[in-house]
Amino acid sequence: MKTLPLAEALRVCAEIGYHNVELPLNAGFPTEPSRLSAADRASLRESLGRHQLTVSGLMNNLSLVVDDAAHEKNLEHIKTAAEFAYELAHGAPPILESVLGGKPADWEALKERMADRVRDWAKIAAENKLTICLKAHVNSAVNSPERLLWLHAQAASPFVKLCYDYSHFELQGMEMEATLKPLIFETRFIHVKDSAGDAKNVQFLLPGEGRTNYARFTTLLTQSGWSGPVVVEVSAMVFNKPGYDPVAAAKRSFAMLAQKLGFNSELRR
Repeated sequence: MKTLPLAEALRVCAEIGYHNVELPLNAGFPTEPSRLSAADRASLRESLGRHQLTVSGLMNNLSLVVDDAAHEKNLEHIKTAAEFAYELAHGAPPILESVLGGKPADWEALKERMADRVRDWAKIAAENKLTICLKAHVNSAVNSPERLLWLHAQAASPFVKLCYDYSHFELQGMEMEATLKPLIFETRFIHVKDSAGDAKNVQFLLPGEGRTNYARFTTLLTQSGWSGPVVVEVSAMVFNKPGYDPVAAAKRSFAMLAQKLGFNSELRR
């Protein structure tokens, strides 16, 4: 909902029936921290409370594959995210989630450097008591459960966990159960969107518009004991298209998931 005023976006999400939202901290979004004054942040907290919405996560697309100067900036971004998280909910601050950069073919050449960088992330996260969730991406060096788990192990920190998004594995022909089961224990955040194509022809879609088996997904989450948020992510491939309507997309996503996941789709009163 990048194009909507923040107060309107929150109102719309609550009216549709969402219980939580993710706030992007990326440049150009309404919730980019540098754009929010003290008064803006107070207004944000008031709106969240009035609409009975929680913030399940903060998104900031950082990268482990950067030069030293950019890496230092990323560490500052993590500190800023922590401050913002505690302003939003001091008792239960939202997590910060990020993709990790690089290209799949370069994994072997990059992985030790990425491990060094993620240990720095872990140190800053621990100092600021912020949980960072690492996310695999079909087009990044970390594109599989095995690579994600390896990098997570290198961080060796209770403040570094995982974000699960099946669409990135589905595009590579990986089975849902084979990707969810090894990751779910360390997962603290789940994205849902749909996909078409393959790893060479990536197409991200709104939930329910592709081939993802959400009934199976629900079963696996239930079997795993998952009780955290399941968060719709609208890809830039979708929201950058001409004529994109963020309200229609939010309504369509909620209705699709309500039907496929079997929960009450009535609007809040």
